[in-house]
Amino acid sequence: MTDSSAAAGPVAHDDVAGAGLTHRQILTILGGLMMGMFLAALDQTIVSTAIRTIADDLQGYDMQAWVTTAYLVTSTIVTPLYGKLSDLYGRKPFFLLAISIFVVGSLLCSLATSMYELAAFRAFQGLGAGGLFTLALTTIGDIVPPRERAKYQGYFLAVFGTSSVLGPVLGGLFAGQASILWVSGWRWVFLVNVPIGIIALGVVAKGLNYDQQKGVGGRTDYWGATALAVTVAPLLIVAEQGRIWGWSSSWALLCYAIGIIGLAVFVWIEHKMGDDALMPLRVFRNPVFAQGIVISMIIGAVMFGGISMLPQYFQVLRGSSPMVAGLQMLPMVLGLMSGSIVSGQLISRTGRYKVFTIIGSVLITVATFLLHLVSTSTPVWLVMAMALLLGFGLGNLMQPITLAMQNILPPKDMGLSTGTATFFRQIGATLGVAVFFSLLFSLMGPNIKEEMTSAAQQPQYRTAVVQAAQSDDGQVSGFAKSLIAASQNPSAASSSSDSVMSDTSVIEKLPTELSHPIKQGFTDAMDSVFLAVSIMSLLAIIGTITWKELPLRQGRPIGEAKETTTSSA
Repeated sequence: MTDSSAAAGPVAHDDVAGAGLTHRQILTILGGLMMGMFLAALDQTIVSTAIRTIADDLQGYDMQAWVTTAYLVTSTIVTPLYGKLSDLYGRKPFFLLAISIFVVGSLLCSLATSMYELAAFRAFQGLGAGGLFTLALTTIGDIVPPRERAKYQGYFLAVFGTSSVLGPVLGGLFAGQASILWVSGWRWVFLVNVPIGIIALGVVAKGLNYDQQKGVGGRTDYWGATALAVTVAPLLIVAEQGRIWGWSSSWALLCYAIGIIGLAVFVWIEHKMGDDALMPLRVFRNPVFAQGIVISMIIGAVMFGGISMLPQYFQVLRGSSPMVAGLQMLPMVLGLMSGSIVSGQLISRTGRYKVFTIIGSVLITVATFLLHLVSTSTPVWLVMAMALLLGFGLGNLMQPITLAMQNILPPKDMGLSTGTATFFRQIGATLGVAVFFSLLFSLMGPNIKEEMTSAAQQPQYRTAVVQAAQSDDGQVSGFAKSLIAASQNPSAASSSSDSVMSDTSVIEKLPTELSHPIKQGFTDAMDSVFLAVSIMSLLAIIGTITWKELPLRQGRPIGEAKETTTSSA
């Protein structure tokens, strides 16, 4: 039996790309993938820029890690499930499901009235987000072999670049408006996803059509997914709440115990499920794949650590509006794009990718170390230059690592390899955000308190406090009165720093004498976080240098594969 494409005779190399599809067919499929990726990429950048304003409005600046962590927890847990199910039943239905959940979740987020509600709705939204990037990357892996994939990455970079540019600007624009069409400005950060998502549903439904080789039979590992959730969720919760509970408190110990039990049950279930497992244990016996997972976790932590911390610096310490802070983040985005383009093109020509992962890991280590030297007097342009270097390093890591991980396992495991690699990268990102924010807030309160105590010895500071207490601005007056109360009652000294951590908008309203100690305490805490990130990045250097490089597959058309299989039968 001969496939129709084979019967028609040889197809010119320039007309066929990847899995026996023409360049035009691939572009049609890419249209659907790009819409889904645009939805997810826009959300990441638009929310990170506006989160400070959202947290201040909902009276919970020090709770914003819950919002970020809740989203990452759910999106992380479902990522391998999307990959496995799409291997068995096809990419399209799950891509449509992911978009639908994401849109509904976005609508719910726009209705939140507290940080707890927002965290819950972001968790639901994450159930959809977990499938967007994974299924897009898996699908492109289906239709284009690794060596040729860089030829098409420009389209993905255009989507990512556009969303990365629009996200911070739109996030700043919405967050900077008191209301738009009688709705609070920051709520449009989530509402904007609704029309985009509806368009994406239409494009994906019409365009995502190709002959996918699906799995035959098999069981769906829902029990494994449940055990995975039981493993991951408590460990991420304690990572965020450890600074409040105490790392050895009874609540923390309970979370550790549940996580360990969940992990043991998960491994047992995966062993029993064999190849039907959510994450078959055989993939972890591959040393190259296992090492790639560790590298992916580190990169995820460093990337999200930088993305989360830099907007805080620009807004809290430099007084930038959300929109301006978004624009100040553009160098990092441009660096990421240029790094991805350069590495992608060179990989396409040479077939070598390891050197770019080494370059990228060195650059992110240098960039995060330099960022830990930043102070309140550091020129903004210099901080932006450091962000550019960080972005360029990440750009040299993301695309090569994705190509490598998809190339290590057989093509039939495309969804499994992509989903597993994305899962562990998200685990790293989630833990990174939780731990880094936890470290920031655990250091920020004592640092601010120490700086204010020291400043209180200066006459000009005490004079500024008295004048601020008489201010017509209730927020400024209330803060100054808390300082006066703290000076009279040392046991209440922490209340002033706590109020700043709950609502940072007061900082820019204060006279310089009062705001400087707060900013200095915040800067010292953030410097410690970036130092921790740079130390973690050293592990990425070691990992990439010792990582074994495997030749990238050239691939062949689906028709040839089918014909060979039929002939063998």
